[in-house]
Formats: sequence, C-alpha cells, structure tokens
Amino acid sequence: MANNLDQIVEKLGKALDASLVSVVLYGSAATGDHNEKFSDYNVLCVLTQITPNELRAVEPVFRWWREQGNPSPLLLTENELRTSTDCFAIEFHDIREHHRILYGPNLVESLEIDRSFYRAQVECQLRTKLLRLRQKGGGVLSDKDALRLLLVDSVSTFCVLFRHALLLDGVAGPVSKREIAETAARHFQLDAAPFLTLLDQREEKVKAKEIEPEPLFARYIIQIEKVIDAVDVLAK
Repeated sequence: MANNLDQIVEKLGKALDASLVSVVLYGSAATGDHNEKFSDYNVLCVLTQITPNELRAVEPVFRWWREQGNPSPLLLTENELRTSTDCFAIEFHDIREHHRILYGPNLVESLEIDRSFYRAQVECQLRTKLLRLRQKGGGVLSDKDALRLLLVDSVSTFCVLFRHALLLDGVAGPVSKREIAETAARHFQLDAAPFLTLLDQREEKVKAKEIEPEPLFARYIIQIEKVIDAVDVLAK
C-alpha cells in the first residue's frame, strides 16, 4: 500500500498544484492497528482554498482512490483546519495524536482542540451508532451471517468511541482495539467478552461459524449502553 500512498500524493500534487498545502494519513493505518480486510486508508488534504475548480481537478484522483477500496480524501482549507476542532473534537484529537505526514508541513501536531462540545460529541456518536446498530440488527436478526458481519463491522467504531469515553473520564486511552476493550471493561465495569470475541473474528482467530450471533448481539448492546450511561453523567 505504500506505493499507493506515494501515488495519491503525486496525483494530488499534479491535480491541485499550488493549492495543495499538506497531505496527512490518519486512522488505523497511522496507529499501527490496521487490518487489511476491514480497514481502509484515510487521507486528509489541506488546501489553500476549495472551490468547484479544485473539486473538478481532484475528481479523477478521488475516483482512482476509491477503486483502491478507500474513502475519498477529506478536504479542508487551512482556516477550516484551525476553526473546526470544536465541532469535530473526536476526529481532530485522533488525527493530532496519530498521523503520518505524506506531503507538506505538519499542520496537525500543534492543533488546539476545543473541548467545548467534546463530551456531548462522544455521547452523541455513541447513541447514534447504537441506534443504527439496533435498527440494522432488527432487520437481520434471523440471518446469522448478516448479523455476524454487522457486529464485526461495528466493533472498530465502538472501540474508538470507548477510547474517547476513557479520555473524558481521565484515563489515558490505549491505541489497539483489544487494549481499549479491556481497559474500558475494567474502568466502566463491563463484560469485555463480546468485544474480544468480535475482535477475534475480525482478526480471523476464530471462525465466524463458531460464533452464535444473536446472544452475542444482546450482550454487546448491554455493554455499549453502560458506557453511554457513564458518559452521560460526566461533568457537562
């Protein structure tokens, strides 16, 4: 994948020329917790300006990048990068702490994260993801394969949010998903087993058919609800 990262930087540079300021790799690929089967490569591009001209220029680059199995790069102006940390405290906190500069100056290492809405954002994201999990789970409950896939696809997101719940409560959040699950279980008095089981499946340490998904789904949801309750009562 290193070659693809070099290629996207080259393609973005040609497409954007002087408008391109910096290219940053973030997410699991920058933390060392990347899983080729489930993870993708997240790229942030900082530009001097973003108009239809820039969007038109990057369209073929974005199309190529998506064909590699990755989401389109995130585009921000330099001003947006500085002024959006209150709205996206979770995302910018993670980018600042774990990133790799692919091109240009490092504009993220000195970002000041505005924590005004941090707790509310963590709670909102937890509740939103839980609601979606229930909604989707209710549609595939009798389909064991689909339910297993739904659960495995969701566990990474909940581990990220659990890490931020820990940070909000003054606990230094570990990086690996397994460590996050274990630390959250100790701190919030959870049952870590549903998360560890799903991570085992995600890492192909157990076969999917060995997991009975419906009771796992029930136990999984209960633990998520406990973390939401804990975040809800933190200082507001």
